[in-house]
Amino acid sequence: MKRHPQIAAEFIRDEQRTDWHNKAVYNFRLKRDAMVKTKPEWEELRQLASDIKDNVLANLDTYLEQFEAAAIANGVKVHWAEDALEHNNMVHQILQQHNIKLVVKSKSMLTEECALNEYLEEKGIEIIDTDLGERIIQMRQEPPSHIVAPAIHIKREEVGDLFREKLNTETDNNDPTYLTRAARKHLREKFLNAQAGITGVNFAVAENGGIVIVTNEGNADMGVNIPPLQIHCMGIEKIIPRWKDLSIFTRLLAPSASGQPISIYTSHYFKPKPGGEMHIVLVDNGRSAHLGRADYRSSLKCIRCSACFNTCPVYRRSGGYSYHTSIAGPIGSILMPNRSLSENADLPFASSLCGSCSDVCPVKINIHEQLYKWRQEIHEKGFTPGFKKRILKSAGKVLADPKKLNRMGKWAGKAIKVLPRFLLYNSLNAWGKNRELPIPPKQTFSEWYQQNRKHE
Repeated sequence: MKRHPQIAAEFIRDEQRTDWHNKAVYNFRLKRDAMVKTKPEWEELRQLASDIKDNVLANLDTYLEQFEAAAIANGVKVHWAEDALEHNNMVHQILQQHNIKLVVKSKSMLTEECALNEYLEEKGIEIIDTDLGERIIQMRQEPPSHIVAPAIHIKREEVGDLFREKLNTETDNNDPTYLTRAARKHLREKFLNAQAGITGVNFAVAENGGIVIVTNEGNADMGVNIPPLQIHCMGIEKIIPRWKDLSIFTRLLAPSASGQPISIYTSHYFKPKPGGEMHIVLVDNGRSAHLGRADYRSSLKCIRCSACFNTCPVYRRSGGYSYHTSIAGPIGSILMPNRSLSENADLPFASSLCGSCSDVCPVKINIHEQLYKWRQEIHEKGFTPGFKKRILKSAGKVLADPKKLNRMGKWAGKAIKVLPRFLLYNSLNAWGKNRELPIPPKQTFSEWYQQNRKHE
């Protein structure tokens, strides 16, 4: 299995794409900052949202039971899934009971996490992602590389080539408006013929059993309101206690995600439409275990805004696929090790620990501190590669002894000046793969200090 460093190295070989991706993603951060400046109450909102989420996590069982009871009273059928496989089985059974062959789905990171599309396709059910970005990457047979902008790594010329192949659009017409209209026409047919609609859930209100879906394209509304059957899939952490709490999160979500004052559509669903059915599938899939880990519990407060993606210097320059998980970026790097430490032990190291992710998080998750904590745990549990262990052990001995450190510093300075290049720049020198080693100064700081201390 390729790890983050190897996949990132493949991504950055295309320098033009790397630079373009970096600018495109960081543009979201700039818009976010501009919008935040218009909201003097921003930090108060962040604190309120963080406190509400802390309360939810401390009383999750109570709120889930309250939500289930209210939803059932509204005429909704509620299901509980322990893991991804059980979730996929439940959704398939619901579809099978209604003899469903075509499903439209609005973007859902949970269904990506559970690999629902692949599961249903193997069962002979056609499932169409209706978010424009999601549809593009589905046609390319790729997962999303970003939560909010799943196809941000793809250039419009590549979309034009894809649509010419799949939708018979005009040759050499890469105009975004033209391509969007072609996608709309293609998707409209799917909406009108679909027998069921599946969505994710942004927020679920324990007080009244309602769910809330936030989109910019209105595709969730089309998918829910046209077919008779609607299925909403949600992680158990998406609960908020009261209806009035919702306004806090909707004021935080869009600015954090894309720099908008508010999303175009904020849709509320409480009960099935006349003659239809509404199902909600509540999914654990490791969340309860994560809840029991005090050092990492707060990562479950995440509202999937991707603000940490947009500011992270590592994500911006390495691309979403370098994280090899359903959720990339800094938040994925603290969520995914909980699911499988052996498979995701590389992810907490895909960070500069600059703390920018924590600074922009709308619910104040201490992301960089958790990244650092995961690094310690990974080492303690023996997931550090053998070669790296030996290097760290040797470095520890040198750094613990000032005399050794000074001797090694002098030796390294001389080595850089006199050794042949092939001995300095090789597979053992990760720094030197893309950088020149710094020229050592004529005098070390220790030497300078000792010299000047004599004159005191």
